[in-house]
Parts: sequence; structure tokens; C-alpha cells
Amino acid sequence: MAIRRYQYEKFCSGNGSEREVAMSSAHMLIRFARFNVLDLPRAPPYHADKMEIEMTITTPFVRPDVALFLQFLNAVPGPKFWEVSADEARAMTSAMRDVADAPVGELAVIRDIEIPGPAGNIPARVYDSRSDRGAGPVMVFYHGGGFVIGSLYTYEPYCAEVARLLDLPVISIDYRLSPEHPFPAPAEDCEAATRWIASSPTELGLEVTGLITSGDSAGGNLTIVTTMALRDKPAAVPVLVQFPLYPVVTLDADWPSMHEFANGFLLTEEAMVYFGEGHAASPGDYRSEPLNFSQEGMPPSLVTTASLDPLRDQGLAYVEKLKQAGVYVQHISADGNIHGHINIRQAIPSVQTDIEGYIRALKIMLAEVTPAA
Repeated sequence: MAIRRYQYEKFCSGNGSEREVAMSSAHMLIRFARFNVLDLPRAPPYHADKMEIEMTITTPFVRPDVALFLQFLNAVPGPKFWEVSADEARAMTSAMRDVADAPVGELAVIRDIEIPGPAGNIPARVYDSRSDRGAGPVMVFYHGGGFVIGSLYTYEPYCAEVARLLDLPVISIDYRLSPEHPFPAPAEDCEAATRWIASSPTELGLEVTGLITSGDSAGGNLTIVTTMALRDKPAAVPVLVQFPLYPVVTLDADWPSMHEFANGFLLTEEAMVYFGEGHAASPGDYRSEPLNFSQEGMPPSLVTTASLDPLRDQGLAYVEKLKQAGVYVQHISADGNIHGHINIRQAIPSVQTDIEGYIRALKIMLAEVTPAA
């Protein structure tokens, strides 16, 4: 271990710009984290339905592979993404995909399209496990990243995996990012793109019968507010299920989980301030604080949270808000896991089980709301 540590420090202390050092740190972090995860004693895979949750107020349960990932993440020298420009932060995030996430894998269709939007064309990417697809639902996916980072590229492994597991097309939306395009530009793009997809345009090449809106973190917010917009002014086809993963639903930062996990668990207090300043959301607007607005009439909802996530408690509050509004909702907690985990399946192998569990639950929910063929 001492030799590995020396090599790690030597690698990261070389000459070069701050950006080069940061990028090198990202690569080395996951390289060493992955090596040690694979060195773990062989143990049965993590199963949320069988795991005893061992959590106290002072010592939360952390999965072994998550603990190793955090150990190295928190030891990385050099600037963090919230200490550099948005362009540099995006480059760092793209580099992390190459080493932290699983490969994209085989898929029949990975195709780029452009969608008319309120400020020009919106890039999007279609994923499908079948090259010949009949009429049916599609998932519209809005990536996370605090409205500032994230892209089609960084979420490609996850979208491809969902397309395989769900056996439905997944369309990832590359909405405009802040701070260049602050609030409400991302929400405007996502609503426009979703309405276009619902109309089954010729350019899409799919006959869409219903929508599954989904996204993580900031994309979880975009999932909810897009679904609210389509509830109030329906698109050509209905939203069958909304599926936000560890969503942002309020500007209020005074939650127990925000204090308990503010540092050391990937999404930090500094990162949230960075994202908030860049996005510049307006208080009192449903697109920034959907938790404070009526959820009556929303479609069946599958909501996930992570037990070590600063956003955990606001996600749980959103689940309760849906229940109080009479909406059919299922909640899944990724116990012992962190924010942003759907992007780090290589660094945290147990995430694969989380994703498979989410998609199983989603398929059951869809079967309940979709007429049998």
C-alpha cells in the first residue's frame, strides 16, 4: 500500500497546468480505487431487500466499495471541479466517465438527433436495444450535474444500460447548461424536447404511445417540473410514469442530511453552492421548488434516494408530498450509497445491483399502467 501511495503522489505532483493536474488526479483516483475494490474479499453481492441497515446518528452505514471510493476521492490533491471554470469542470467530469463508469456495451441503436427548441436545436441521443421497434413507450432522460456539468457523453453508459434492461428506447436530452444559460433555460429545453418526442415526429423514427420521464439530481428536478408542465398542459401522449433519481426539489438547504453529509460524500456543500450560483434559480418558481407546489394529478412515480446523500431528506419529503396528493408512488433507497452513483458503476460495483433493482420496479409499474398487447 505504501508503494501505491508513493506512486499516486508522485504522479499527481508532476509539472503542468492546474487543469492537467486535476485531470490526472481524476484518472489516478479511480484507477487506484478500482484496484482496491477488486482486492476486497469475495462477498455475496449487495441486495437492498436483504441488507440489514446498520445506521446510527453518528455512524451511517457505508458499503465497503463506497467506502473505498470515498477514501481515495477525498485524498485526491489538486483543484476540485467547483474551484475551476465551468468548461474545466465539464472536462473533468468527462474524464471521470472514462475511468469510473462501466463501458457502454453493445446496443442495436445509438443515434444522434436534433430537436427544435426555444433557443435553437437541442442535441439528443437515442438508445435502443432493438433496431426494429414497434409502437410503444419511450423514456426521456434528463442528465444531472447541477445544471452546470453533465452531458450526453457522461451519461451514455447509464442510458445504454437502461435501454438494455428496460427494453425500451431511451432518449437523452442535451439541454442548455448554466451559467451560460441560467434558469429557466434547462427546464424550457426539457419541456420542449419532451413535447416534440411525444408527437412522434418523422425525424425520431419511433411511434411513441407514452412517456417515462426520468433523470438524476438536477435531472431529477427536470423530470418533475417537465412532468408538472405536461400535467397542466398535456402533450400528444401521456406521461405514464415519472422516475426521478435523488432529485433536487427545493432551494431550502436546512435539512438534516444536508448537514450530516455536507463534506466527504462526493456531493459537497461547496459543490452545491457552485451549482446554485451558476444556475441562479428563482425562489418561488415551481421549476426551482416543485416541493412547494401541488403534486395532485401527477402520474405514478418511482423515486429513489441514497442514504449518504445531502439531498436524501428533500427527496423523502417529495415522496411524502406525492402520497399526500394521492399519487401512487414507490420509493427505493440505495442504502450505504452516495449521490451520483448511477455514473460510477466501475468504481462502485454494487451500483449495478441498484440500477437493476430500479429498472425491475419501473417495469412492474409500467405493466400496471400500460394496456397488455
